[in-house]
Amino acid sequence: MSVVVVAVLTPQPGRIQEILDAFAVVSPKVHEEPGCELYALHHDDEKVVMVERWSSREELDAHSAGRPLAELNTLLGDALAAPPDVSVLENVPLGNPVKGTIQ
Repeated sequence: MSVVVVAVLTPQPGRIQEILDAFAVVSPKVHEEPGCELYALHHDDEKVVMVERWSSREELDAHSAGRPLAELNTLLGDALAAPPDVSVLENVPLGNPVKGTIQ
């Protein structure tokens, strides 16, 4: 069963572009990690949201301990106003198999 992660990052004022740039460097590396099914960034004027899907908890754990995430943390430096709010969620497909789950 896939594991979905939603991470919400709050940038320091005026530093959202630094966060987007850091993810731009790291995302291609994460996409190559075993078990990465989705690693997609979204933002508005106040926050950055990463939506992830991993094939298994073990592969998510390997990602969490891996080089790309360590590199991301280095690149982010002090650009965040607070630690990321990370939720690890179990996927619950509902209704239409395409519209009722994060594909």
